Amino acid sequence: MAFQVGQGGASGPTPQMNVTPLVDVVLVLLIIFMVVAPLLVKQLHLATPPQQTQATPPDRANDAQVLVRLDADGTVRLNTEAIALERLEERLRRVFAAQVDDVVFFEADDRANYAQAVAVMDRLRAAGALTIGVVTAESSGR
Repeated sequence: MAFQVGQGGASGPTPQMNVTPLVDVVLVLLIIFMVVAPLLVKQLHLATPPQQTQATPPDRANDAQVLVRLDADGTVRLNTEAIALERLEERLRRVFAAQVDDVVFFEADDRANYAQAVAVMDRLRAAGALTIGVVTAESSGR
């Protein structure tokens, strides 16, 4: 069946949409996504050491913690015993010789002199303390 236009009407060109630029844009986007998609995959490589079985470590419940306390009046205490600052270093060396690790907990009264507290911590480090834990909560050994 043919479509005929009557005598009174003029037949002209029928408009059509040009899809060539649209196809070009779609192909370019497709290529871009195909190239970028493998780069978006994130991988986490994790290397864990092989599991080693070893003997149970010795019970550390018997190890006594070392607490050095500086009172407000300048008194230095090693655990509960008052000790002169000059003898603190010598005494700590003997304590560290009997222990597995060289950890000292240091507690200073809020009213203690700051310079004295630093001097005590310097003595702790000179005695061989590898770790000095500063106690921020009130201890029960007052």
